Amino acid sequence: MEHRAGYVNIIGNPNVGKSTLMNAFVGERLSIITSKAQTTRHRILGIVNGEDFQVLFSDTPGIIKPAYELQSSMMDFVKSAFEDADILVYMVEIGEQELKDEAFFNKIIHSKIPVLLILNKIDKSNQEQLEEQMILWKEKVPNAEVFPVSALENFNVQAVFDRILELLPTSPPFYPKDALTDKPERFFVNETIREKILLNYDKEIPYAVEIETEEFLEDENIIRIRAVIMVERDTQKGIIIGHKGNALKRVGIQAREDLEKFFGKQIHLVTYVKVNKDWRSSAYQLKRFGYNQK
Repeated sequence: MEHRAGYVNIIGNPNVGKSTLMNAFVGERLSIITSKAQTTRHRILGIVNGEDFQVLFSDTPGIIKPAYELQSSMMDFVKSAFEDADILVYMVEIGEQELKDEAFFNKIIHSKIPVLLILNKIDKSNQEQLEEQMILWKEKVPNAEVFPVSALENFNVQAVFDRILELLPTSPPFYPKDALTDKPERFFVNETIREKILLNYDKEIPYAVEIETEEFLEDENIIRIRAVIMVERDTQKGIIIGHKGNALKRVGIQAREDLEKFFGKQIHLVTYVKVNKDWRSSAYQLKRFGYNQK
């Protein structure tokens, strides 16, 4: 039996639904989903296995013009997604007219590999607007096949997946057939806590935060986790902790509930907050947190 396998890399502007689409494909919440922009900071691999196929979906940060070192590193993940893709999924949402970066857009329209253009959030449009947008994107990216979808409602996602399977190259699997992702458990602990911070705090706070899991001890029935929430300034530390520690407690409870679902075990989670001055601008710190690929 012929086996197909390949990398399907999802790119697009911030907040168009890339993480929602990948999670719909994979059937697990591997990528952070919130209504805030720039929630995905890394390139996250989600693996879908079948008897005769293995699809390696790659969710990438939204394309932006970088303002500081962390964002430059995030854009490096996007660049790498062009380099190893077998199929490129370029995602836009209803009402969108262009990609934020001209150079990336040129790469897409001159791509030598198959491009699937996903027009997402069609549940927020009417028939007339949808038809206009279909025409617009077919003109803008003539080398792409255009699929209208609602990743949130899981509408037309299967049709995209079926087309991906047809386009996959013949290849043995890249990972073991029971693998779900290339990321270690601690990565998902960090991302789950970071998601709760994105949901519970506003303004600059979520973007100044990095999580580091210092301890992950797994027994038969329980996982004991100790995680540090790093901020850039003392004032941010106070905001994260909140009055009588209530804000931090809420984050801990929400993160623990999600982690128990994810790992299928009881979780004992301890979080504390530390100041790590200007970590977003430090090449050394970014490398330590797995950002700089150079």
